[in-house]
Amino acid sequence: MPNLYQIINAICGVLITAATAAQATNRQSDKDVLLELKDFLQAQDPINPGIYQGWSESDASPCHWDGIRCDSAGHVDSLDLSSSNISGPSFGNFSRLPRLSHLDLSANSITGQLHPDLKNCRSLHYLNISNNLIGGNLDVSTLINLRILDVSQNRFEQRIDINFPAICGNLTVLSLASNNLTGRIDGLFGSCTKLRVLDLSWNSFTGTVWRGISMLKQLKINNNNITGHVSASIFTTGCKLQSLNFAINFLHGRFPSSIANCAGLKFLSVWDNGFRGPIPAGISSIAGLEELVLASNRFDDKIALELKNCTSLKYLDISDNNFVGDIQAVFGKLRNLRNLLLQENKYTGGIISSGILQLPQLSLLDLGYNKLSGELPTEVSRMTNLKVLILAVNNFSGSIPLEYGQLVRLQILDLSYNSLSGGIPPQIGNLTSLALLMLARNQLSGRIPKEIGNCTSLLWLNIVGNKLSGNIPPEMANIGRNPNPTFMENRKNPDLLEPITNKCQAVEKWIPERWIPTNYPEFNFVRSMMLSQKNCLAIWTRFAMGYDPLPMSSPLRTALGYVQLSENLLSGEVPPAIGTMRNFSLLLLDDNRLSGHLPSEIGQLKLVALNISNNNISGEIPAEIGNMDSLESLDLSWNNFEGSIPSTLNQLTKLSKFNVSYNPLLSGSVPGTGQLSTFDEQSFLGDPLLSFHSLTGSSSYS
Repeated sequence: MPNLYQIINAICGVLITAATAAQATNRQSDKDVLLELKDFLQAQDPINPGIYQGWSESDASPCHWDGIRCDSAGHVDSLDLSSSNISGPSFGNFSRLPRLSHLDLSANSITGQLHPDLKNCRSLHYLNISNNLIGGNLDVSTLINLRILDVSQNRFEQRIDINFPAICGNLTVLSLASNNLTGRIDGLFGSCTKLRVLDLSWNSFTGTVWRGISMLKQLKINNNNITGHVSASIFTTGCKLQSLNFAINFLHGRFPSSIANCAGLKFLSVWDNGFRGPIPAGISSIAGLEELVLASNRFDDKIALELKNCTSLKYLDISDNNFVGDIQAVFGKLRNLRNLLLQENKYTGGIISSGILQLPQLSLLDLGYNKLSGELPTEVSRMTNLKVLILAVNNFSGSIPLEYGQLVRLQILDLSYNSLSGGIPPQIGNLTSLALLMLARNQLSGRIPKEIGNCTSLLWLNIVGNKLSGNIPPEMANIGRNPNPTFMENRKNPDLLEPITNKCQAVEKWIPERWIPTNYPEFNFVRSMMLSQKNCLAIWTRFAMGYDPLPMSSPLRTALGYVQLSENLLSGEVPPAIGTMRNFSLLLLDDNRLSGHLPSEIGQLKLVALNISNNNISGEIPAEIGNMDSLESLDLSWNNFEGSIPSTLNQLTKLSKFNVSYNPLLSGSVPGTGQLSTFDEQSFLGDPLLSFHSLTGSSSYS
């Protein structure tokens, strides 16, 4: 008879064999589900497969496949298919992975509604389906083990009550941002005692600010329809908040000084509400506060000197509060400030006396849309870290200081809509990092300096509406030729992007038309895209870093640089060197005194819009313009062109706006077929020698 030791040994062997067989069965079962998922996804998009393409049926176990992680027993417990080119409806069998605790399908193009099967994945601790196109009602009410849930940037709609407090028990992070969700939110999260990060921004939620937010570390309810006062009792002793965003709601009254209880607060935005009264003194006691946005309210302009105690403050925006008089001296005490935005107030002075021009770390200064006057301060030239300087829409006069050529790190300079006179200083050519130069609507005179050609990062130039004269310098063809050093700087140090992207919350108000010429469809499309916060932030960031700013599906697939020289007194011929310009899609030379022949080299440009109307240009229209296959808008009206319209213009299949009116020496027939035949008589007014063929015979445009 076998002894006890042998019996135990045999039993153990049986158990081990059974366990091994069970693990193999589990692996096979999970593998079958994943292969089914692979077939499903490939059927939706056979052209652009994701990482699942490498999942092989011949592998014994799926545990080493890309995007897959297994537990110690061989069960699949994590599936990450983020950014995997997934499109079409949701997969319906995730619940057949019984140990699945982590599911990430973010940054794809999943459409339709959530598959009901997902509600059966009760082991899920982590679910991320953000950045998709999923719509309908959000119902994950059975997933009570969730700790992290992110459904942001989708198309979910209606109320969320069914989910809360049902899934509150273990939830620590919740993001519902950028959907179309509605309903009251006060009262929904009181039972979510473990919740630390809550993002409800960019929806249509209603209700009031509720007690209990002090237990969160991060709360974003910006861009909703939240109303009422913020009670002092909201910010309790021991407040844990580190980031709080109330921006763009309908809150009003006085903001409570009890915010001082949130001693760990680093970010606070109450932008665009109806707060009034003094800026709460409690803010001054939060020594670690780094970003403070109080813009677009009705705060008093008497700011307590104690604000200087916020020694960590790097970003301060008090724009659009109707502050009057001199810029407050307290701003000059904030020695660590990097970004100071005071635009859209009614300041009349104090630029120098406030001390803001002596802030050593300042990289962005925006004083636009005020009532500042006098000469531009030369002291700005000592701000060696300055990257963005906006003094537009004020009453500045005098000349542009030569010393501004010392701001070698400057990327954005906007002095437009003032009363500046004199010339553009040649020292502008020292600004090799300059990407955007706005000098429009001043009284600048003299020649465009040839040194501007040294601005090899300059992609956005607007000097419309001045009194500039003389020839267009051939050296100007070099602008924007090599912006890569500036782009690389922004990729390494994206601090410049933060104040701009923050303004995406009101892009329709802040990104001005002098920056984006919306009279041209291509740029109007860009601006309309940027009216969505999701798109604005992404587009601006990609602009500044030198990436293609628009998705592959965009109808605009050319560079988005522009040169606007309209409404000046420029004369002489357009230089042939202009054909060597790169990275531009818009060239506006209209309303000047240009003469001579239009150079054939202009046909080398990759433009979407060309406007040289209202000049004195003569000779034949260059046939080479027909090579500009991206051209959508061409305006040659009010010149002295002669001869026939080149047949090559019929090759411009994207052309939607065409005007050669009031060129009285143009002759011959307008082609009766092709792209030019799609334009009516409004494109040919005042051209008596032109004729076109109709069903009843020839007609002329007179």
